[in-house]
Amino acid sequence: MSTLADRIRGIVRPATADPAPAPARPPAPVTGESQIPNPESPGLTCLNGEWRDGCFVVERRWNPDVGHGRDAIGTYAECMDEGAVDAPLFADAARAPFVFFDLETTGLSGGAGTLAFLVGCGTFLADGGFETTQYVLTTYGGERRMLEAVHGRLTQGTMVSFNGKSFDAPLLESRFAFHRLARSVAGQPHLDALHPARQFWPSGGRAFQASGASDCSLTSLERRLLGVRRKGDVDGFEVPARYFQFLRTGDARPLEAVLEHNRQDLLTLAALTARLLRLARLGADGARTTREAIALGRIYVRAGDDGRARAAFERAIDVAAARDDQSAMVDALRGLAGTLRRARAFEEAAVCWCRLVDMADCPAGIAREAAEALAIHHEHRVRDLAAAKTFALRSLERGAAAPGIENAQRTPRWAEGVRYRVARIERKLSGRLL
Repeated sequence: MSTLADRIRGIVRPATADPAPAPARPPAPVTGESQIPNPESPGLTCLNGEWRDGCFVVERRWNPDVGHGRDAIGTYAECMDEGAVDAPLFADAARAPFVFFDLETTGLSGGAGTLAFLVGCGTFLADGGFETTQYVLTTYGGERRMLEAVHGRLTQGTMVSFNGKSFDAPLLESRFAFHRLARSVAGQPHLDALHPARQFWPSGGRAFQASGASDCSLTSLERRLLGVRRKGDVDGFEVPARYFQFLRTGDARPLEAVLEHNRQDLLTLAALTARLLRLARLGADGARTTREAIALGRIYVRAGDDGRARAAFERAIDVAAARDDQSAMVDALRGLAGTLRRARAFEEAAVCWCRLVDMADCPAGIAREAAEALAIHHEHRVRDLAAAKTFALRSLERGAAAPGIENAQRTPRWAEGVRYRVARIERKLSGRLL
């Protein structure tokens, strides 16, 4: 007669049942040629790299006369040298030397489980050439040494990335913390070229840009601005799968295209950054489009350089008028008016505001802003109370018709403020308030 314990064991694991198969184990990442599962696999030799202090490193160099799109690499190096003095316009404390970097990761959404299996760094050389150094993670156990090598490389100058402030740098910080490394790149000067690129070179019309759908990806910018046409490039969504295939087989051939993709990204990032800095150095005369001129004006405004800002906005107005670009004209006039007001050139600013108010295609929110500025100007500076009342009423009218402006401008409190202004002007007109 079986005991209670025997019956329980029979229920949980019948005696006749076959033993459960062992769970499948993930393939061990390779650390070198001696650990490659397939003896016929070329392993890492196809990448043409070398081991340095336990980290696999691949280096490439381009001579100055090698082309990347419409220009030679040496031309980009010259632009970078010329514009380096204006790098602080795009990132605080930015200065030469510049280290361009880009990650290839095991996932595109980030998170605790995402690793950077390839960190590419690039820099211009003294002779005008360009050199890339790529750190490849061949085993999970080697991540700590790779991170230490990468940190030493990135802290040699101003970091330059494309969306690196939002993705690449935070990912590195999380991996430093995971390994309890006393390392950080948070205090390093960091120029993220994505943000100025969106201002200088947006694609699509005004509504398209306002929706946030403007295509300012690195590959789109290199086609539109640099004339680069990649052949046989690997798609970004394929990159993690190629790395996992390498881990399973030890065959690094799937990574060849990934490393080349990373190198092309670094070259394009360097070329775009050089173009940005050179444009900032040339100023208004270097702007070829209204959007470039407007973006220049805005970065000069943030830097407190109203002289160069004014020249940039005036250049934008001239180009917009020649091309009948009403959308750009609105932005340029608005920027110039603000610059002139800060310089206390109120009469000239009023001319810009008047042009905005009279434009049929001016967005209601901007027209309201201009009308309100004109009301203030005519009440307190020109002392033309009739005109001040007219502009105040127009401000109230345009504000009510502007569904897209800030909530604060549509609140009863704002409308009440405008009505109070109108009432005060009327009292002045009637002589009851001197």
